[in-house]
Amino acid sequence: RPDLAAALRELRAQYEALPARNLQAAEDWYRARCASLHERAARSQEAVRASRREAGECRRQLQARVVEMESLRGAHESLERQLQELEERHSAEAAGLQDTIGQLEDDLRNTKTEMARHLREYQDLLNVKMALDIEIAAYRKLLEGEENLFSMGSVGLPAMNPLPNPTYSFQPYS
Repeated sequence: RPDLAAALRELRAQYEALPARNLQAAEDWYRARCASLHERAARSQEAVRASRREAGECRRQLQARVVEMESLRGAHESLERQLQELEERHSAEAAGLQDTIGQLEDDLRNTKTEMARHLREYQDLLNVKMALDIEIAAYRKLLEGEENLFSMGSVGLPAMNPLPNPTYSFQPYS
């Protein structure tokens, strides 16, 4: 008969070794799993720290951009005000220049009218002068004709005339 007690002891030893081995395997698996999790947690923490650093850098850049944007907005508003002031000044200057142009045009029209009036007066005076010159020439011819008559007809008449040969120079206006 086989030794049942020895077989039972051997079975018992195997059954008692099995939980110890299972326990050892579970502990090894647990330690490996914990080590893996710790390693992943460390990597995750490093990633979180890097993300926080990056988020902080992005936040600083955002704040710098916001400050820059505000300063540019202020500069833009200032330039807009300056542009509006310049436009107002230029439109006022343009209106002043338009008024000056209008006054100069009125002065030019008045001057042209006055020049036309002076030209008409000059023409009238020139016509009067020419008429007077013609009349003077006619009187001169009459006087010369009468002088000739007196000089032919009487000898004593030239003695009465202080200017024996009066010289009248008539030069008609051309």
